[in-house]
Amino acid sequence: MSRSLRRLLPLAVAVAAVPALALPALPAGAATYGTPTINFSAGYLSGAVGATGDPTVTVTVAQSGADASALTVAASATTRSAVARTGDVTVTGTGGSRSLAVAAQGVGYADLTIKVTGLGGKSATGTLHYASSPAVGFSATSRYLTGSSDASAAVDAGGGYIVVGDDESNTLRLYDPNNSGAPVRTWDFSSALGVSKEIDIEAATRVGNTIYWTGSLGNNKDGVIKPDRHTVFATTVTGSGANTQLSLAGSYKGLRDDLITWDNAHGKRYGFAAGAADGQVPKQIDGFNVEGLEFAPGSTSTAYIGFRAPLTPAVTGGRALLVPVTDFPSLLNGSAAHATFGDPIELDLGGLSIRDIRRNDLGQYLISAGSWAAEDNSAPYALYRWDGRPGSLPTKLIDLPTSDYGAWEAIPDVPDLNAPGARAQLITDDGSADLYGDSTAAKDLTHPEWKKSRSTWFTLN
Repeated sequence: MSRSLRRLLPLAVAVAAVPALALPALPAGAATYGTPTINFSAGYLSGAVGATGDPTVTVTVAQSGADASALTVAASATTRSAVARTGDVTVTGTGGSRSLAVAAQGVGYADLTIKVTGLGGKSATGTLHYASSPAVGFSATSRYLTGSSDASAAVDAGGGYIVVGDDESNTLRLYDPNNSGAPVRTWDFSSALGVSKEIDIEAATRVGNTIYWTGSLGNNKDGVIKPDRHTVFATTVTGSGANTQLSLAGSYKGLRDDLITWDNAHGKRYGFAAGAADGQVPKQIDGFNVEGLEFAPGSTSTAYIGFRAPLTPAVTGGRALLVPVTDFPSLLNGSAAHATFGDPIELDLGGLSIRDIRRNDLGQYLISAGSWAAEDNSAPYALYRWDGRPGSLPTKLIDLPTSDYGAWEAIPDVPDLNAPGARAQLITDDGSADLYGDSTAAKDLTHPEWKKSRSTWFTLN
């Protein structure tokens, strides 16, 4: 070996002896955690100041490598603490699905940041868009039915559930009225009925397994004749409660014309032709607008059509009008070509008109009486009992509150009115209400979760 090679050899050995650098090895079985995920059953939620049992949102969380029970969920930020603070958000549950509720502080809108914190120091956030309406009276017995602000008719579906009609769409909605929130299911029979615009559903009643629904039969708010509003239809009920199903059972679109023809043949006593003429606004004291439907005592064939307008006579203090249709089911099953009528019934409701009428199995009737006027959220309302018989006088039970928004429009069912402490449920049409203080009518809100009608129970005696 040459002398020069011997001089290089120790250096080469020294280089070879330096160990290679490497990352520390993870202990056997050590976990790795992904970034948590957070999702909402709906990105929008509504509430009310002082409410009991406001709607909730389901929050679904997960993290790879971690059990869902190890995750925590809480509000971390709000854009408007005057509406809702982070501490006003309550999350319950410990698994992958949690329930989120908000206790409103004030009226308006707030975006709430909801944060899920997982293992390994990892977290994620989502934004919940929240809207809060004002406090109302009877808040302890009030619930909010979301998805629509224009409830106008309701009937008992059995099993504690109700089916609600809407005068701004043709959608029928099934609700649990004891709990605020979205409908359990919905139906829209527009296509099968051959209508493309709103029917303006204003009244309904149930006989056996058939629910009968009627449009207002009147012109639209601008006085324009809209034929789709002349629709009367029937649905067949199967099941009950949350399992309720509806199917279309028939329809009739000639009742408006039949009523006008009948009135013309009897001296134009109620002015139906004039009130329904093109250019005539329906919600006038001498207008033409239907808002009640119920069957006569002991009958499954004669139905009372209750009018919001006209009063009779059409002056302040006039009486409310009911017109019996004696072949009502036959119109919808096609066995009758035109309606036949009984003698009209005029009721003294203190100058108010019929906003809904409902009969129970005992033959007791409950009438929601209100103004014929269009903008009536602060007008008088009252509940009357009646025995359904011509010549019998109705009796006022209670005045309904008018200090809050909403028109008392729907009575799903009637308790035994003689029972001590009997309570009745009423539902408001809140379509024209400014729920959130931004001058937007509820019917014009863009998110169904922010649209709502109020269901309230009242003690009658």
